[in-house]
Amino acid sequence: MSEHELRISKIRNGTVIDHIAGGHAPDVLAILGIDSATDEVVSVGMNVPSDRLGYKDVVKIEGRELSQEEVEVISLIAPAASINIIREYDVAEKHRVERPSMVEGVLSCPNRNCITTEDEPVASRFAVLENGVRCAYCDTIIREGLTDHISV
Repeated sequence: MSEHELRISKIRNGTVIDHIAGGHAPDVLAILGIDSATDEVVSVGMNVPSDRLGYKDVVKIEGRELSQEEVEVISLIAPAASINIIREYDVAEKHRVERPSMVEGVLSCPNRNCITTEDEPVASRFAVLENGVRCAYCDTIIREGLTDHISV
């Protein structure tokens, strides 16, 4: 091992989210509801040199495997991420996130006049665009601050 390699201790069981664009680990933590009050053991590497991305972030969460819904929302802000499920210190599953064409019930629409923000029993639906998401009901587009609209 060269002196330039980053060393974060292995986890026994849990999830490693790798290849997050540099500086976006806090967004991933927000999506997962992880903050300073969490009792989960979390390791974060930020702005780590990467051949593929230039710089990347890495998040390791002990004792937790992500749901498909969580992975889909992560894909919106970290489309190059890979998810590694760790069991007994070994990688049991590894896959890249895939951006869905539509997400339902995971984002809130910022348009106060949208049917999804009324007292109607309508789940939000957003079409996933190249550079954001568009509400399927009112066509409001969110390009920035996506994590502010997460309702998982």
